[in-house]
Parts: sequence; structure tokens; C-alpha cells
Amino acid sequence: MTDDIRDPHVLEPGHAPTPFTADEIRIGCPTGRTIRLRVDVEGETSFQRVSRFAECDETGATLERFGLSLDGAPLGETEANRVTWLDLQAHASFPAAITTIEPDRIETAIGELGCLRYTVRDGTTDNIFWFANDVPGMPIRYLTREDGRVVSTASVVANEIT
Repeated sequence: MTDDIRDPHVLEPGHAPTPFTADEIRIGCPTGRTIRLRVDVEGETSFQRVSRFAECDETGATLERFGLSLDGAPLGETEANRVTWLDLQAHASFPAAITTIEPDRIETAIGELGCLRYTVRDGTTDNIFWFANDVPGMPIRYLTREDGRVVSTASVVANEIT
């Protein structure tokens, strides 16, 4: 391997490879892709977080995000921010020294999925992300464990293109 050839999954020296490249995320997140997650945080009321890709182009998209109660009532205003595909890839770029990556298969609300499970350990806190092999973009499930106790989880409950 020469110095001018680099792995597009590795964004910086000392970081583990990301599950998807920016181009794979772009292809997998067309205008109208809408992802709904159930979010559970210890000591708080559970809710849904919705992310929708709008105005997509070669470099990025407008990402609309809003919250819903579990029964579907709106929680606050919709936020819309411009993001690049590389920005989204960078969300899954973790220091290699504290990251383990393992294949996994999990049952989800959208079916059984083959995944890469990223475990990022920082002291006594583990952040665990499941990236579905066939669903480029954000993790399909993630959780935070502090001192061995799960304190928050988020799981995709719907993934649609409208």
C-alpha cells in the first residue's frame, strides 16, 4: 500500500474505521428518508426522535429533526440544519485505542439485521452502537452504560423513504 492510497473509512490517524463512507451514507440517505427512534433515558419520560433527510445533494443534506411523545404528540419545534455526508461519517469515527468492532446480529422493530457493533469504552462508561450492514447512516441501536448500568438507549422503530 502506498502513502497516497488511504482507506475512506478511516478519517484520521489513530481512529478506528467507520462503518460507512460518506458516499455510502449519501447513497443510503436520499431525500425523504425518515428515521424514527425510541429514546429511553434513565429518570426521564421516553420519547421518539425523528430525523428526515431533505434537500439532498452531492455534498450533504438538510437534516430535519423533531421530537414526539410515545403517543405521537409533537415535542417542540422542528430543527433543520445543513450537514455534509462527511460530517455524518465523522459521527462514527472513534479513537482506535478505546474502540472494539465486532459483527453482531440483532432483532429490531424493522427486522433482524446483521450489524457491526462498536463498543467505545471511556473509563467506566461504554457507548455501544449497532450499525446495520444494509442500512447506511446512523446506528440502528445505541446505548450508554455507566459503571455497568444502562442509563440510556435509542432504537430505530421505523426507517422509511417517503
